[in-house]
Amino acid sequence: MSQHSEAIRAPGSSPTPGPGAGLPFGDRIADPGPLGLAGFAGTTFVLSVVNTGMLGAQLQGVVLGLALFYGGLAQLTAGMWEFVKGNTFGAVAFASYGAFWMSFWYLLNHLPSGVAPTDLAHGVAVYLLMWAVFTTYMFIASLRTTGAVAAVFFFLSLTYIVLTVGWFDDLASGWIKAGGWLGLITAAAAWYASFAAITNFTFKRTVIPVFPL
Repeated sequence: MSQHSEAIRAPGSSPTPGPGAGLPFGDRIADPGPLGLAGFAGTTFVLSVVNTGMLGAQLQGVVLGLALFYGGLAQLTAGMWEFVKGNTFGAVAFASYGAFWMSFWYLLNHLPSGVAPTDLAHGVAVYLLMWAVFTTYMFIASLRTTGAVAAVFFFLSLTYIVLTVGWFDDLASGWIKAGGWLGLITAAAAWYASFAAITNFTFKRTVIPVFPL
């Protein structure tokens, strides 16, 4: 309570308990999960539209602002709040993918020069492979959360694997486009999970099922 509020309280009176008074601090803050999922979904959607070939590859730069601020900063912040709430899974997931989008922004702005195109493609493939490994074991961990969340990690794992193959195959367009379509499915699944969490909270009951596992 502010000093100003202290000044107007009657002498000897006790402060009026606010909502959530007596609860641990982590239980008194809003759920950061819907924000993290929305930031991830929106940024993945835009990049995946480019990867499908519906937009020219030269328009990949349109995702940079989202990658830095929405998929990156907003999702990283959601991960930090998940740490406060004691949700290890959510914290690791959101903080990691927030860092992914920030690193993606950096990568597109600092591509090494003077490197053979094949070597550059293979370098990006290794970068994607690392994320494929991480996402696969996060999918296994997600099997004790909800079906909605597990679906996000399942399709995201496939997305990274297919894109990795495409970059190792020197940007084989068929693999990249397939990864784009899988990315769109991933974005839809993440939006669904975010939508369900927000709607169920505001309605104070389960309106959109998330299928607890």
